[in-house]
Amino acid sequence: MPDASPLEMPAQNFQSVFRDGAAPLGDVPRTAVLWRLLAFGPALAATAGLVWLMVGWFGDDGMAAMETGLVTLIAFNFFWISLTVSTVLLGLFRLTRKEAMPAPQGPARPLKVALLMPVYNEVPWYILGNARSMLEELRRRGGGHEYALFILSDTRDEAIAVSEQAAVEAVRATLPEGAQLYYRRRAENTDRKVGNIADWVRGWGGAWDAMLVLDADSLMTGRAIVRLSDALAADPGAGLIQSFPQLIGAHSVFGRMQQFANGVYGAALAEGVASWSGGEGNYWGHNAIIRTRAFAASAGLPHLQRRGGRTALIMSHDFVEAGLLRRAGWSVRFLPRIKGSYEETPATLIDHIRRDRRWCQGNLQHLNLLATRGFRGMSRFHLFNGAIGYLMSPIWFALLLMWALIGPSEEASVLSYFSETNPLRPVWPEMTEGRHVLIIVLMYAMLLAPKLLGIVAVPLSGASFGAFGGAGRFGLALVSEIILSILYAPILMVQQMIAVFRIVFGLQQGWAPQARDGGQYGLRTLAICHALETVSGVALTLGILIGVVTPWLIPIAISLALAIPLSALSGLSLAGRARSWMGTREDYREPAVTRTARIYRGELKAMLERPAVVQPAE
Repeated sequence: MPDASPLEMPAQNFQSVFRDGAAPLGDVPRTAVLWRLLAFGPALAATAGLVWLMVGWFGDDGMAAMETGLVTLIAFNFFWISLTVSTVLLGLFRLTRKEAMPAPQGPARPLKVALLMPVYNEVPWYILGNARSMLEELRRRGGGHEYALFILSDTRDEAIAVSEQAAVEAVRATLPEGAQLYYRRRAENTDRKVGNIADWVRGWGGAWDAMLVLDADSLMTGRAIVRLSDALAADPGAGLIQSFPQLIGAHSVFGRMQQFANGVYGAALAEGVASWSGGEGNYWGHNAIIRTRAFAASAGLPHLQRRGGRTALIMSHDFVEAGLLRRAGWSVRFLPRIKGSYEETPATLIDHIRRDRRWCQGNLQHLNLLATRGFRGMSRFHLFNGAIGYLMSPIWFALLLMWALIGPSEEASVLSYFSETNPLRPVWPEMTEGRHVLIIVLMYAMLLAPKLLGIVAVPLSGASFGAFGGAGRFGLALVSEIILSILYAPILMVQQMIAVFRIVFGLQQGWAPQARDGGQYGLRTLAICHALETVSGVALTLGILIGVVTPWLIPIAISLALAIPLSALSGLSLAGRARSWMGTREDYREPAVTRTARIYRGELKAMLERPAVVQPAE
């Protein structure tokens, strides 16, 4: 490590307002206010129209409690779906406009930027292969900024730690003159990643203007890193600038599905989010550049107080840190047009579920921070939106259950088995009037709309269908992704509902590291993991067959009933000609940085796995 350069990083007080004197706080630009009106206004109007229509249907004989509950659940779900659609539409409009990098607000001086890669029991040859490729790209690219990469290890496994150190030494021996690579392993991994970054800030942060936080599977081109650095240098009011990471390296069915969706539909959604976020954006924990002194002064995280005098670490720290930076007067920006920012995605459905449970635990914790003094309204929305992303699943499941109980008509309904004398028994409008069918079709259409609109974003973002293997392969990939997403969505809904209830009842404890390589899981593991989906799917299917559940729920019933084989399918590795199935631009034309990183990873792996040669004693 270089010489120490301490920087104070006090823990923030959520009960009092804080303003960083170094931050040039500005009001929200009028353009951001207009974008927010254009995003949230149509979503609210569409939801209000749906509620008015449904109240007219259900209110003929008064609104029973169950009817009111159903309308409320539908309205709540419909608003968030509508917000996604309006955000994508805004993104498409924004993609039609050419936007340059922001002009410097005064003379922009070169920055000293530290690339921080926190690791915890990761594969050493993998992370160091990526590190070497990024450092060499930066060295070749040149420019006015100074860079160094820090491997910040919290590894607990001694064998992995030994390999980490060997890999660091091997890479340092190959780096060109002037390239800087450092390594530090903490004796205790206090406060996990939050404590790891804070330890670096307090020990060495004073020497660096900015820190670019990476994840263990992050990979960025030299151009992307320089553009982030330029953007921060050009805007003295920016505390954090987030890039839009593209998913790469997927070889399984589930991974390819996620990667294709990110590469095709993500552009318009990201542009839309950037438009209404303005200078009050969010932070996703990696592939973002942060002004070091702003972060140290404004974003130190305290432990949360719990019942019985206990304390708890803030899990999903990134959203909170973004809110604290904005509270202190710094802007938090999202620049989705900076290309060359990459990360990977879990290989199997079960690996995705395991990661999702960690995120669910952290995001639901954010509900306790909504009342933090000084938080801007948009920061509170980001926290609430992150939690709602998981709370929506129990709501969807409740809606599904109620719709199944309603049945295709009043005569053929599960509810018809209840006593006619029950005063709480609702009198539902007739399904034959097409009203329920219209709502279900509208829901399905709104869920598919962002995907279909995302196709338009391909040419608008400067790409072509030829970059995805041609129009034919793109069309096949599009249909495949839509079918797979329809099949996996109900399973993910149930799993997120399970995650929520595990947290509510205190069953979800700890913060296990992500299984990045995935794994092959046996039938017993699959059966245990997907028992609830399978039982629910079989029950729905039987209800449809005997005529007491609406046939419009057939896609959901099939998905849930086949959860176990679908989960097994998710980890199927694509080889041979199938390797190009659901391919993205990065698959058909591999970026130089990913190709170089793959070569370096292979070299390091061979070096680390080579048996040591024992010299005979003389």
